[in-house]
Amino acid sequence: MPFRSTSPLSRLLRKSPFKPIQEHMRAVFVCICSLPPLFEALFDQDREKVLEHAEQIRNLETEADKIKSRFRLNMPKTLLLPVDREDLLNLIADQDSLADICENIGKILTYRDMEVPHTLKPYIDELLEGTIEVSGEARKMIEELDELVEVGFGGGREIEKVSKIIAGVRKSEHNIDGVLNRTRQELFAIESELNPVDVMFWYKIIELLSNISDQAENMADRLLLFLSR
Repeated sequence: MPFRSTSPLSRLLRKSPFKPIQEHMRAVFVCICSLPPLFEALFDQDREKVLEHAEQIRNLETEADKIKSRFRLNMPKTLLLPVDREDLLNLIADQDSLADICENIGKILTYRDMEVPHTLKPYIDELLEGTIEVSGEARKMIEELDELVEVGFGGGREIEKVSKIIAGVRKSEHNIDGVLNRTRQELFAIESELNPVDVMFWYKIIELLSNISDQAENMADRLLLFLSR
């Protein structure tokens, strides 16, 4: 049976606060990776599959929420941490918003049976590909946090490694900005051929997808704060 210390000091110290954050980010990333199958079902006009994938995303978001709640419950103000407690709570909130965005996209496609304009599909595909890429970079960044704790946020090699990943997140986010512009331009060009309400929802979906890359960049900025303190 594993020994569990009950000393007051052991309750104040924790080796790494990042394990549950990493677990949460993995759950969030699975949620994001469920978006391409959802859109593929939409492209195929397979309504049953769309509802099925949207429900799966909702369940994944709920699981991520449970991890987030457990983390918050185990973060008393008396706990001694290698980084600021508020920064950690904000970081998991950033991650949580990624899962929320995925759930919101699923909800829109559940409420409204939409068709994908033929000329818009390549842009949406490119946008989804970029979204998975930048989210994967953000997950990789979070996976490195344990190593930073081990070296007390002062190891030159680890800092350099994480800095490169952060730069990768920023580069991916910048690339997505270009895709977003082209996607909006294409939607604007075909607006008159589409149902006006569909146009409104497509702009909303494009905005939500852009929010994922923006939020990944916010996480990179927050991690830079860890490194600079």
